[in-house]
Amino acid sequence: MFAPDVEKLLNEQIVAEMYSANLYLSMSAWLRDRSLDGYAHWYYVQYKEEMDHALIFCNFMFNAGGQVKLGAIDAPASEFDSLEAILKQTLQHEESVTALIYGIVEAAQKASDFKTVQFLDWFVKEQVEEEDNASSNLGRWQNFGSDSMGLHTLDQEMAARMYTQTAQLALVETGA
Repeated sequence: MFAPDVEKLLNEQIVAEMYSANLYLSMSAWLRDRSLDGYAHWYYVQYKEEMDHALIFCNFMFNAGGQVKLGAIDAPASEFDSLEAILKQTLQHEESVTALIYGIVEAAQKASDFKTVQFLDWFVKEQVEEEDNASSNLGRWQNFGSDSMGLHTLDQEMAARMYTQTAQLALVETGA
């Protein structure tokens, strides 16, 4: 069982993770349309990771006696001004997701919901990585992307990203 406010925030986070997935898939499509296939691939992998995050929240709620109630997922933008705009929006978006996670941690601490606090520890660490990746991608583009050869090199490097199912989800799905 969860305190009602904690359960509500967890359900809202599932929707937020699904929105994040859709946002990154939309960015991926926009980038592919502009032949930035490496960046498009990077964002497609990000889409898959965000869907993993939503499923991790769902599985936690199922296992901890909560009730998953999915809400509407807003449609993300489908047009962007530039690659730089996408990279800036990604960093801002990840910072907002971090704030949502911290809000759930605070509510769970207030409710003495230690299982949720413990569960969210992984997401707190994950958001450090997500913000670092977004910041690094933006910084690298700002340093090297204005040159066509630099952009080509960055695009190739982004294509090297591999999707690996999020460890937290793999543990649940394998019954470990």
